[in-house]
Amino acid sequence: MDKITILSTSDTHGYLYPTDFRAVNQDLSFGLSKAVTAIKDEQAKQDGTVVLIDNGDFLQGSPMSYYLSKQQDSKQVADIMNSVGYDVGVLGNHEFNYGVEYLLDTVNQLNYPIVCANILNDKNEPLTGHAYVILEKDGLKIAVLGLTTPYIPNWEQPETIKGLTFLSALETAKQYVPKLKEEADIVIVSYHGGFEKDLQTGKATENLTGENEGYDIVTQVEEIDAFVTGHQHRVIAEKVNNTPVTQPGDKAKHVGKMTLTLDDHKQVTDSTAELLSMTDYVADKEIVDTFKPVLDTVENWLDQPLGHIDGDMTITDPMSVRINGHAYIEFIQDVQMDATGVDISGTALFDNDSKGFQSDVTMRDIVTNYIYPNTLAVLTVSGQDLKDALEQSAEYFALNEDDEIVVSDKFLYPKTEHYNYDMYSGVGYKVIVSNPIGERVVELTYKGKPVKMTDELDIVINQYRAVGGGNYTMFDASKIIKEVTVDMTELISNFLQAHPNYQAKTTFDFKVEK
Repeated sequence: MDKITILSTSDTHGYLYPTDFRAVNQDLSFGLSKAVTAIKDEQAKQDGTVVLIDNGDFLQGSPMSYYLSKQQDSKQVADIMNSVGYDVGVLGNHEFNYGVEYLLDTVNQLNYPIVCANILNDKNEPLTGHAYVILEKDGLKIAVLGLTTPYIPNWEQPETIKGLTFLSALETAKQYVPKLKEEADIVIVSYHGGFEKDLQTGKATENLTGENEGYDIVTQVEEIDAFVTGHQHRVIAEKVNNTPVTQPGDKAKHVGKMTLTLDDHKQVTDSTAELLSMTDYVADKEIVDTFKPVLDTVENWLDQPLGHIDGDMTITDPMSVRINGHAYIEFIQDVQMDATGVDISGTALFDNDSKGFQSDVTMRDIVTNYIYPNTLAVLTVSGQDLKDALEQSAEYFALNEDDEIVVSDKFLYPKTEHYNYDMYSGVGYKVIVSNPIGERVVELTYKGKPVKMTDELDIVINQYRAVGGGNYTMFDASKIIKEVTVDMTELISNFLQAHPNYQAKTTFDFKVEK
């Protein structure tokens, strides 16, 4: 009787050390250096075959990965990933954020293959050169098929993904899995995507756009022996359709672990799924010591002073920011309008961890508040488009049983999506939460006059939103009239240096009421 243990990470987002970079010398309960300790521990105590998979989104997401991308230091990124000992990896959607050239430069320096069957290059071949691999271990043939959410064109600039073809992960799995079952004893599907339906009931939990196809894959594609997932940053370890499934959150907070028990005919007779929490592990000393010079360089870079804020721009209550507006949000709107010359701007408070800016602003403040590698786009939209966008944002709110304004479950489950609630500057409007969805935005004005649905307006928003990210279907690339391809982190830094004593403003043109 053989046993196969499948260990996986996903959505590590460049968090090698157990720090979120909001302070130095942190020891938080996540990080790839802690995951390595867990992996080594599991490898040491297993008496069967162990397969180690990274399920994607390793290239972007932390201040360290941002710094390395600005240095074009793909070798350092590859060295970090190579130190883990992966057998195979998968492309994540955020691998594309710094451009395909940087992506492929990194991939080509990895000592393990990156597999992705459903993203093809201009020659109609898998972008990374591998749709799958067949690992031969202990007399077993173990196939690992790589799949990635094909929704990337809805997030990336068209130029970034020019010449690439994105196929349905579900249809690609249907094509490959039966063939792989003929070639291998065990078939693992590693999918950088999540679940679009409730795992127990099969009821849709989001709009069925094709971004997440995990439920359909695991229930419609026969002979998947183990299913590794990610992308949604959910914490999942269970069986679906009698197939073990894991999704280990983000930042290496967990390591996925699945165990397959095989009979003498190499057929799976039993399986389990669990997650190993990094709260129980310390960082691997060898990893910590090896890359300490990189960490030190990044920490020094983060502490560069860039400008001064006159007034209060600190955030203590994220919900208040979204209901009442805030000086930090107005600052971001000012940066966006300054960079584009447009007088209507939309942005979001991306998460509930943002602390805003202290009086003296450093690069650390910028990258821990503005956490995404966004660029900006100017769109010409109709008054109706803007109204529709505001209505979609207004769905963020709900009233609880005590008649208090709270966050709608739609923005909390199955995935937290604070970043999909936008606030606008340059227009006036009111959100009445007790009104029916679709009729919550009233008194929409521009320069003191009511906005007509036929009006044409130029607005600046981040590029993710500009191409429809977050299912804002009223926006798309055809409406973009101008792009600013400088990263927002850089634009904020430049703005502060040009306005070294910025005056915090608390004049807001929107209201959220019951």
